[in-house]
Amino acid sequence: MEAWKECKLGDYCDFQNGYAFKSSEFKTNGEYKIVKIKELKDGLVKFFDDSASVDVHDIKEFEKYKIYRNDVLFALTGDPVSKPNPLSWVGRVSIYRSDENALLNQRTCKIKKSDEIDNQFLYYYFRQWENFYALASKATGSASQANISTNTIADTIIKLPPLPTQQKIAAILSSLDDKIELNNKINTNLEQQIEALLLNYLSKRETTSVKLGDYLYIKGRIGWKGLKKNEYLSESNYRIINGETLTKSGIDWNKAGYISEERYTESPEIMLQIGDILLSKDGTIGKIGYVDELELPTSVASGIFVIRNNNPSVISTTFIYYLLKSKLFDSFIIARTEGSVIPHLYQKDFMDFEFPLPSPELMTKFEQTTSPMFNQIINNLKENKKLNFLCDSLLPKLMNGAIEV
Repeated sequence: MEAWKECKLGDYCDFQNGYAFKSSEFKTNGEYKIVKIKELKDGLVKFFDDSASVDVHDIKEFEKYKIYRNDVLFALTGDPVSKPNPLSWVGRVSIYRSDENALLNQRTCKIKKSDEIDNQFLYYYFRQWENFYALASKATGSASQANISTNTIADTIIKLPPLPTQQKIAAILSSLDDKIELNNKINTNLEQQIEALLLNYLSKRETTSVKLGDYLYIKGRIGWKGLKKNEYLSESNYRIINGETLTKSGIDWNKAGYISEERYTESPEIMLQIGDILLSKDGTIGKIGYVDELELPTSVASGIFVIRNNNPSVISTTFIYYLLKSKLFDSFIIARTEGSVIPHLYQKDFMDFEFPLPSPELMTKFEQTTSPMFNQIINNLKENKKLNFLCDSLLPKLMNGAIEV
């Protein structure tokens, strides 16, 4: 077997910096999406509602800035490693998994295709924590903003296997990522179907206007029982979910903290149970999560409501979950928090939220239709968790040659 060799990355590939587009050129629905630093999120290029785009009259002038599927991009500006969130650090790498027309903006760069290095292999190389940290640590700048250049990346010394081995390693890891992406697409489709059914049922005549608090158990942590940062432990038998743990895509258990038994038992009203729904009530209001598993006894921090279905025979938990994700509830949040310097959803306002409750017959039909779909979503999320763990376990072993391919 041909040996791995240590080499300088810049000896085997080149980089392309982004173009300095003017903000005056940006449009909402232009022909080409603009990939800025903020679009590089957790290893992927992700577009948002406010992502910019442009119309290009002569694409030949911008050919070198075009982004194609499986191109590998870096953020050349970001937070320094002294900041707590690695997802915002400088030097983070992302791969483009889309076929949508896109162009590279300034302070981002992409790896140019090379006959000697597999792009996806390099993506996974810099996804490995030690390599990402090493690159981000070379940044210069201030305490609030750090910068690297393409030369910084090019000067990286990497251990490089022969090209066929690179391709095999990339194929193994990308197959796991492809399955995760497929599960996410299935979940998006299922959620869209459930949301459409919900809106349809809310608009039917056979409904009664009711208040949320009349049907649900809704509790939050009492103010004076709020936890200070120094009360979070590195490890214990009790966990806590805070605002950072509750993401827009659900509960990120990797970010859940640990607390003492005393801090857990002092608030029995917010001890979590399987089937609970969680909702953020401070800062970014409306982030929602569903508790489908509890490996350890768990509580919540001050910025989160615990929502429990007291009347499953009258109202479906799936119905509640997607009601709280609906535009109807979004409008309610905006009406209650608009103009607030520090957005906050009060428990009384939350309990007074009025909505049209479908008749028992319609609710039964909704539950029968959507329950299998919701269970499939949960199962896909669980499978993705296992796939992510497998990928994280294989990554360092494949990258240092410990596993032969």
